[in-house]
Amino acid sequence: MPDPKGEYAARLEARLQAAARQERWHVRIGYGKLAALVAGLAIVWLSLAKADLTLPWVLVPAGLYAALAIFHEGVLRARRRAERAAALYRRGIGRIEDRWAGAGSAGVRFRDEKHVYGEDLDLFGGGSLFELLSTARTPMGEACLARWLLHPSPIPVVRERQGMLIELRERLGLREDLALAGEELRGQLDPEGLAKWAESGRALPRTVWRWVGAILALAAVVSLVWGIRTSQYGPLLAVLGVEIVFWAGFKKRSEQVIEGLDSDARGLDLFAVTLARLERESFSAPRLARFVEQMKEGAATSSTAVRQLARIAYWIESRHSPALRLFNVPLLIDVQIAYAAERWRGRYGRRMRGWIDAVGEMEALLSLAGYSYEHPRDPFPTFVEDSPEAVFEGEQLGHPLIAQDRSVTNTVRLGGATRILMVSGSNMSGKSTLLRVVGVNALLAMAGAPIRGNSLRLSPLALGARLRTGDSLQENRSGFYTEVLRIRQVFELAGGEAPLLFLFDELLEGTNSKDRRIGADGLLRAFLGRGAIGIVTTHDLALTEIAGALGAAISNAHFQDYVEDGRMRFDYRLQPGVVKRSNALELMRLAGLEV
Repeated sequence: MPDPKGEYAARLEARLQAAARQERWHVRIGYGKLAALVAGLAIVWLSLAKADLTLPWVLVPAGLYAALAIFHEGVLRARRRAERAAALYRRGIGRIEDRWAGAGSAGVRFRDEKHVYGEDLDLFGGGSLFELLSTARTPMGEACLARWLLHPSPIPVVRERQGMLIELRERLGLREDLALAGEELRGQLDPEGLAKWAESGRALPRTVWRWVGAILALAAVVSLVWGIRTSQYGPLLAVLGVEIVFWAGFKKRSEQVIEGLDSDARGLDLFAVTLARLERESFSAPRLARFVEQMKEGAATSSTAVRQLARIAYWIESRHSPALRLFNVPLLIDVQIAYAAERWRGRYGRRMRGWIDAVGEMEALLSLAGYSYEHPRDPFPTFVEDSPEAVFEGEQLGHPLIAQDRSVTNTVRLGGATRILMVSGSNMSGKSTLLRVVGVNALLAMAGAPIRGNSLRLSPLALGARLRTGDSLQENRSGFYTEVLRIRQVFELAGGEAPLLFLFDELLEGTNSKDRRIGADGLLRAFLGRGAIGIVTTHDLALTEIAGALGAAISNAHFQDYVEDGRMRFDYRLQPGVVKRSNALELMRLAGLEV
């Protein structure tokens, strides 16, 4: 077994030492700059007050100060990088020690209240599965990981992904480099907007007009020089007149090209750094190798091409300066920049989305690879594709969002004779947690990640859940009707390409006991008829009688509670059969109510 905590601690210490070294250099250079400044002032004073030195001597301390300033900037960058790397490993140790909640990205922008399981299984938000898994720093990396969690992948894709994670999980250097580059890149790149701009059709006329613009700009410079030398400005005025007409004709289309490139130049430079880092890596997994190949194919590598686009973006940002505004028309600066961007788009535009997607997928893979590295005891699941029926067999499954020293594991087997598990039990006994354990491990499995447990064997599955519902005042819906709509949404998944795994907590709790019994019986018969498997929890013991009516396809299980020394105790162990007692009255009495 690897020792991820020990490795992270060693790397943390190394990065802290590097940061300390850079801090010492920072102090020394600060003193050096101060000394150069004092020396320069002394030379100025001596040259003016006493004439002991001439003013040109001030260039010596000025040059020294400039050299120290350049060196100082490099030291500050190195110190910031070492500090960010140290923070990266601190967060990694926090995840290993189950101290990660609130320290990462919660992925709130991916939340969808109408998703068929996202809200019920705590995919996004504080303390969510996404926050635990994600080490992605770029928007496309986070979006790719969120997509894998929201939409289970086909089994061949999952198996390929497992192989890639095995290759990537030991590459801590690659994970560190991409995380640090992405940390700076966060918020400075709009990947979807950039891809759309790169794929847009041509807005400017063909290249001959670019040369016309360049010739006019050159003519303006020549005629200005001629006017200064001869005091005859007629040619300059004539050229400016033609340029104004040319500029007016191209103004709208040039702005369309320039303003469409709504990307920060610094962000593009950082994106180029990320691409260059991936270009240096070599992989044995075919898909990973294809990523690198597609970044290197063509006349220029992806990093070279994006750096060229970054230079164009710097010109776009600079055109608002007073100097460039003054010479915009004589030099046709906007038109020249627009043609340069158009030329870049013609050469590389169709490749941009592939580069963005490759970086996003790589970050998502490295997130899952990091999770696998940090939890070496968590195995990859195995998949059954030749089974005619749905299968979910988990041995001692736990919940990854619960600290391991507090997690209680349970074995859950669905498929074959038992296709639905009816779980009864008192309040707080662990019924809802069991549903989340099954759902989250199914999601991890179908995303390609390791699961929390001893083993998991499953067939391709669609997943639907209803664990939380409430009234909707905005949509004028009761909690019961909201539950019914979610059950229908889940039911529509049954009978699809993949069998359904459904998870229902307190089924039909918003209606009376008689209707609840009849409705639950009908629903479970319908789900069985469509080949689904699932778990239903209830504290209404009347629902447990459905198992007798539907035979071996439904099996009863329960969680038990105990009262010891005036306190409730739960062991959270799933046991066969129907629960024998309820704790509702006991809880009321323990709370001080006279019942």
